[in-house]
Order: sequence, then structure tokens, then C-alpha cells
Amino acid sequence: MVPEAEFRSYYGRPVLKPPVWHEPHMPTYLYLGGMSGASSTIAVMARLTGHTRLDRTARVAAAAGASLGAALLAAELGRPERFLNMLRVFKLTSPMSVGSWILAAQGGLSAAALTGDLTGVLPAAGDAALLATGVTGPLTATYTAVLVADTAVPAWHEAYRELPFLFAGSAMAAAGAVAMLGTPRAHAGPARAVAALGAATETVAGEVLERRLGFVGEPYRTGRAGRLMRAARALTVGGGLLAVVAGRSRALTALAGAALTAGSLCTRFGILEAGRASAADPKYTVVPQRRRLDAASTPAPDGDGTHAGRLTHDAGSDGDGTHAGHLTHGAGS
Repeated sequence: MVPEAEFRSYYGRPVLKPPVWHEPHMPTYLYLGGMSGASSTIAVMARLTGHTRLDRTARVAAAAGASLGAALLAAELGRPERFLNMLRVFKLTSPMSVGSWILAAQGGLSAAALTGDLTGVLPAAGDAALLATGVTGPLTATYTAVLVADTAVPAWHEAYRELPFLFAGSAMAAAGAVAMLGTPRAHAGPARAVAALGAATETVAGEVLERRLGFVGEPYRTGRAGRLMRAARALTVGGGLLAVVAGRSRALTALAGAALTAGSLCTRFGILEAGRASAADPKYTVVPQRRRLDAASTPAPDGDGTHAGRLTHDAGSDGDGTHAGHLTHGAGS
């Protein structure tokens, strides 16, 4: 723990407003969006390689995930029409605006791809829509990582490098699990491979995230978020290992799929909870800021071992009793 003397806040009150996203809407939406996007990628790969049964299962998962995810997002907004209002403009500088369009495109294209496959009406159009999800799918699986990282919440913002890999790995594990469960074992080999690769990616990204963030990464290791993240890691690793051998029996396939699905959900709930914890405790905001300021104000040594001249701020008392800041230039050894 960091001693109180190392940071200041107003009577220990939070510096930031905590995220207002609710459970289970937002974590489940994050899971469904990721699963939908990765399922589209699996469907495209299956279509191009002739795995017809896996192709259909993945199309169903992609369309269902996008539709249910959009419904949960609309419910989270309180008024469904707010989601439509977000489509009135397109701003490249706004992750929320870009994400809304990505989700809308993914939902429409995945539905068209599934309809063409199930009904046989305009199959070429359905295949074209499927190929288009090869672009929207990966974006859907990862844009939510950018969305949460583009905030002032310390546990999310400081993890901007690892979160896209963590979300992508979790999405691959979830989509692979659904495809494994919905496809005959003889045709589910590629799905098992995707699930195992996703589990490995998520596990490595999570380890790197916690190690690199150090002090700011404490919320991922403590409290409710820590319990969720540990459970997610155990379920994901176990499910990934089972996926490698799941082709041998139906029971192993069911266990692997259930473990990977539960692990992906725990990851999303854990990340949301870690963000709340880091926003609620002022030290995660104040201490890093003071460290950056201290590092910026420390003069860099010259080649001869001396310090270059630096600007320092000195507050002196004026004649009228007030304090005025004075800039002084000094050279120290």
C-alpha cells in the first residue's frame, strides 16, 4: 500500500467519477460483442476452407451475439432511441461514435450472412456480407478495449497497450467455445484451435498488463476484481488446455466450452470492477500524476556531470501581504 503522505486528495474523496456502467448489462455486452466479432472471423475462415458445418455455426453465433449485444447496449443507455441518435454523426476522434457504427455494421452484415445461408435466397449476397464481416468482425472484437482505455479511469487508461490483445484473446476463446459446442466434433477442429490460441493470448496479455502497470494495476489483483480475474485466468487456462484434447470426447468438449465461456465472462466483469475500484480510490489518480510531475521537473545531467540551468518557482511575500510567483534561473552541480 502507498502511504497517505505520498498523495493528497480532498478528505480522501475520489478525484474521478466512477464508471456508471451497470451489471450485468455492460460486461455481458462486452462479452457478446467480442464473441460475435471473433465468430465472424471463424465463419469467414470456415467458408474459405470448405468447413460448411463450422461456417453455419459461426454465422449463427455472430448474428446472435451482435443482436443481443446491441439490445443490451440499448438497455444500458436507458432509452433505446439513444443508440440510433449515436448514428446521426460519424466522428473518427470519438471511440463511442466509431464503435456505434462498427456494431451497427456488424449486426446488419452478420444477419444478412446468416439469412442468405439459412434461406438460400440470394446466397451470393449472403456470402458477400460474410466476407465484409471479415473486416467488421475483428473491429467489433477489439473496439471496446479502445473505448474503455480512452477514459480517465487509471486501471483502464494505463492499460491501453494490453487491453486490445486481452479483449481479442478473450473474444477468440469465447467464439471458439461456442463453435466447439455447436459443431460436431469431427468438424470442429479449427474451432478448438482458435479457442486454444485465444486462451493463450488472453493469459499472456493479462500477465503482461499486471506486471507493466505495477502500482496502478493493483485493482486487477485485489478485492472483487482480483477474485474475478484469478477465476478468469484459471478457467481460461483450463479451458484452453481441454480444448487441445476436446476432440476425443463429447464430455471434454462440453467442459472446455463451459470453462472458456465462464472465463471470458469473468474477464469482462473483472475489468469493469477494476475500473470502478481504481476510480474510487484517489491514490491511483494522484500518485501517478505526482510521479510524472516529479520526473518532468528533475533536471537531466549534462555530459560533464553537471546539471543544466533550470527554472524553479519561488513564492515570496510581497509588500501587500500577498504571494507572487517568481521564476529564477539557477545552475547546480
